Amino acid sequence: MRNKRAGTAVAALLTADGLAHLYWATGATWPAADERALSPAVLGIETSFGPGTVLPLAAVLLTAAGAVLAHTRGRGGRATRAVTAAVAAGLTVRGFAGLGWAAGLLPSPPDSPFRLLNLALHTPLCLTAGWAAAQLARTTHLARTTGTTGTAVSA
Repeated sequence: MRNKRAGTAVAALLTADGLAHLYWATGATWPAADERALSPAVLGIETSFGPGTVLPLAAVLLTAAGAVLAHTRGRGGRATRAVTAAVAAGLTVRGFAGLGWAAGLLPSPPDSPFRLLNLALHTPLCLTAGWAAAQLARTTHLARTTGTTGTAVSA
């Protein structure tokens, strides 16, 4: 049961991130005041948030969300398990990079909104979701349970 909740939460996080990318593809700039300030605020670097950049990212995030959710529900076999493992790796790497930014080991603008977003939101979410996705990726046959406890059968 806990794995299903964790998988649903990871899929929801990826979906929210994918929807944010779709939102930015429209030209909207929240949480920044304008397009020029958007990438430093969200990423800590200046890069394009144009449709050619954010639409493929949205597609990857939404596809990954679907795969994690499918794996959580015991569907998709090795393919959804592999995507779930890739999601775990990606989120964990991003989480550790966030720790590097927080510690000053990686460059970031000191007075940018990114610093606060990274510390308060991005890094904790990535580390937590990365850990949860790693636990899910280690688990096979999530739809099958043993006994009445709802404990998933592990590989």
